[in-house]
Amino acid sequence: MEHQALLHRSIFRGGLHFPLGPHHHSLISIMRSQFFPNNLISPRKCFKSSISCSSEHSNVPQETKESTAKVIYSVAPAMGHNKEAHPECSLRVPAIVNALKKLELTPKFRGSEIVQQQNFRIATAEDIASVHTKSYIFGLEKAMEQASEKGIIHIDGSGPTYATSTTFEESLIAAGAGLSLVDSVVAASRTNKNPPIGFALIRPPGHHAVPKGPMGFCVFGNVAIAARYAQRVHGLKRVFIIDFDVHHGNGTNDAFYDDPDIFFLSTHQDGSYPGTGKIGNIGFGNGEGATLNLPLPGGSGDITMRTVFDQVIVPSAQRFNPDIILVSAGYDGHMLDPLANFQFTTGTYYMLASSIKQLAKELCGGRCVFFLEGGYNLVSLSNSVAETFRGFIGDPSMAGKIDECGFLYDEPSFKVNQAIQRIKHLHSL
Repeated sequence: MEHQALLHRSIFRGGLHFPLGPHHHSLISIMRSQFFPNNLISPRKCFKSSISCSSEHSNVPQETKESTAKVIYSVAPAMGHNKEAHPECSLRVPAIVNALKKLELTPKFRGSEIVQQQNFRIATAEDIASVHTKSYIFGLEKAMEQASEKGIIHIDGSGPTYATSTTFEESLIAAGAGLSLVDSVVAASRTNKNPPIGFALIRPPGHHAVPKGPMGFCVFGNVAIAARYAQRVHGLKRVFIIDFDVHHGNGTNDAFYDDPDIFFLSTHQDGSYPGTGKIGNIGFGNGEGATLNLPLPGGSGDITMRTVFDQVIVPSAQRFNPDIILVSAGYDGHMLDPLANFQFTTGTYYMLASSIKQLAKELCGGRCVFFLEGGYNLVSLSNSVAETFRGFIGDPSMAGKIDECGFLYDEPSFKVNQAIQRIKHLHSL
């Protein structure tokens, strides 16, 4: 395709130029926002969907609302990044938002306890390049021309990971939504001993995306980018990342494998996609010991995760003593999810939310942000995120009324205990 214009301002503040095709006019406004940070872009302008920002008006400034809330969340559903019948489709975030409304877990019903972030920044190329290679970033941007012509293209055969003509833009928006939550949580922590916990309801997900490219439905490593951002912008040197998605977060793992200042802890189903995250993978060089991978047997459930949290996650976090906790929140470990073989109930996600919030309060001034990763049964995904919100605000769990547990089978406790004892020995927990 012939290019009609060149964007002559380098998004890396250097002399690098890249072509801008006719379908990329909206990208100009995104790049402008990278050079003029005060030009915040509203999510309402970034996508077309039934989801809109809250229309409620208040005389209370947004910053004041955020600093006194219990939960602050952002919504970036990437409605243009969609493939029909694909598990990672554009129905996911709207299903969550609709469930939160139905269950009265939104600002309209909960007042100052829950705040939706009305404006958030777009991630810059500098933000993305803190984790991903420049060649990948520019290659993906250029691939949008092909996606515009064909409608949908595969950008990685593993998964497979697809792209549409809006994927690049919407991936910048998703990453930026997470970064803005980091800003808000950190700002609130300066004046509030109990700052809100953040939740980025975003897609595409990110924890499989490796530094050199996309993988496993993931485009940019949202939580990894946020970790580098917390270090670079806020001076939060020590970042603790918990990944409870049922699949190993290989992209996050790879990004920080030799970094002693970012502790990556992943619990995942042994033998599941992408086949990485072996128990002996503990980091490299200066980062040895700052990666903890705990593959768990299929059939692991609520008892397993409670035990893992108490015996592995808590002591690891206490010893690391982080400045902020970031969470790759995948809900595909639920017993109804079609892509794995765990049997978590929604009660597990309530437990994780309330327990991680308390852990952050004890260790790092309450600074904590969740990032949506997997979860492909829309009902269990929505209910589990709702339980997460209840855990954040201290409401009683509704899991007993939601879950039908009659078909659950015994957890593989012997194999689970073997794995836990081995990881405790390996990491001297």
